[in-house]
Amino acid sequence: ATANVGIDLGIATFAAFSDGVLHPPLNAYRAHAVKKACMQRRLAGMVKYSQNWKKQQHRIARLDIRIANCRHDFLHKLSTETSKNHAVIGIENLQVRNMSRSARGTVDEPGRTVAAKSGLNKAILDQGWGTFRRMLEYKQLWRGGEVIAVPPRYTSQECPTCHHICKENRPQQALFLCVACGYTNHADVVGAININTL
Repeated sequence: ATANVGIDLGIATFAAFSDGVLHPPLNAYRAHAVKKACMQRRLAGMVKYSQNWKKQQHRIARLDIRIANCRHDFLHKLSTETSKNHAVIGIENLQVRNMSRSARGTVDEPGRTVAAKSGLNKAILDQGWGTFRRMLEYKQLWRGGEVIAVPPRYTSQECPTCHHICKENRPQQALFLCVACGYTNHADVVGAININTL
């Protein structure tokens, strides 16, 4: 392991590396969400605590375990590969609990765009960013490497060549185009490059 690498975590792309490699998300929960919803609807129509109700509960629990195992396997493989190939890994210090907080609000101040925020929260929690970071940290400890947590502020708005920071540098979700010097790249890769230099 020699090289340093910066990793930008996201939803559309699970992990963008500063060397330009993009890892698509697994979305383990989303892949099974329809099936789980059908199973839960069936459960709701059953007599509580009957034998069929208990069997259905068991089926839902098994599906949850399968979803968790798929996610765990994906994160283990990617973290092992990353740890083997890089001595120093820079990663965003994301506050997942704050990011996935409910938008419902209170009775006096009800939240706006609650449904959209609920969907985003599910997508955030489906990624397993916290687990991925923990796996990287202990695997780097084993191998004598290092994980550096970097504050994510402005990492996706700063140009890596001229260091101009502004919101307009990111005209689209996946596109970075510096308004000062014209540098262009995938927005998540730019975030990863900036994380790697911090």
